Amino acid sequence: MSTDDFNSSSILIKDIMSKSLISVNPATTSLQVAKMMEQAGIGAVLVRDNEINVGIVTDRDFATKIAANNLPFETPVEKIMSSPLITINQNESISTAAKMMTDKKIRKLAVSENEIIVGLITSTDLVNQLAK
Repeated sequence: MSTDDFNSSSILIKDIMSKSLISVNPATTSLQVAKMMEQAGIGAVLVRDNEINVGIVTDRDFATKIAANNLPFETPVEKIMSSPLITINQNESISTAAKMMTDKKIRKLAVSENEIIVGLITSTDLVNQLAK
């Protein structure tokens, strides 16, 4: 697959997104979330408050917010999460996702269907697809 194929791709986000999601409440500590991410081998966890998705905590949030600011590991994730949650519809093309990630300078997007989060797509997912 060439870059031109990727840009004109008919591959949809739902075809390559990850459907396994982990979510936590805003009071969950950063340490708890870091352990969950390590055990699951993932780079992001959704933050939900009363069944509403309010943000996302990524591995980058740990580096730029916890480590860089020397915050304690007991810091609640609501203090370090990226919010509001940026979403994209699962029926959009992967080139649309790539453009959105580039424009917003993010590496992970929540994927929605009828305003319900059904998955995540990452820049790694896009690179892996391009490499096929």
